[in-house]
Amino acid sequence: MSNSAKGRMLLSHNFDVSTNIAPALSREEFAEVFRLGLGDRPSCQTRLVNHPHWTVEILFDHDQNSPKQIGEFCAQALADQRIRQGLDRQSLPEILVLGGVKTTPPTSDSPDALQTGDWGVDVVETSVGATFLQGISWESTIASKPVDEIFKVELKDLTYG
Repeated sequence: MSNSAKGRMLLSHNFDVSTNIAPALSREEFAEVFRLGLGDRPSCQTRLVNHPHWTVEILFDHDQNSPKQIGEFCAQALADQRIRQGLDRQSLPEILVLGGVKTTPPTSDSPDALQTGDWGVDVVETSVGATFLQGISWESTIASKPVDEIFKVELKDLTYG
């Protein structure tokens, strides 16, 4: 990957469902979801990061995939993991992948912190995606942002919304 085409995403996990519906994932298990799920994509590299909020770093090639496409791959990787765990397709939690590019100066110089130009991505498992989005005021949060600085992927009933 050339530096000019390299993109960086940091993922966090927002687990907003009962453990009766799906088992909680440790940081290591969450990172493994994407190592396995993106492992067949040579333009993507993943690693577990040491940060209180961010869990996984994904380096990707902008020339091959857009940030939203990487978000779609992430949603599918998490759904695939839940199916491997024995969850029925109809009872999977809704998966939201909400991304935004950091345009402000970094708050830390740690290599595992979000830096200007990186994508901060919340991977959400929830019972009702619309209720979750309303609860975080998603529409008002993104209203003033340029369309190329945000993305939303919704995976419910194994279809993209």
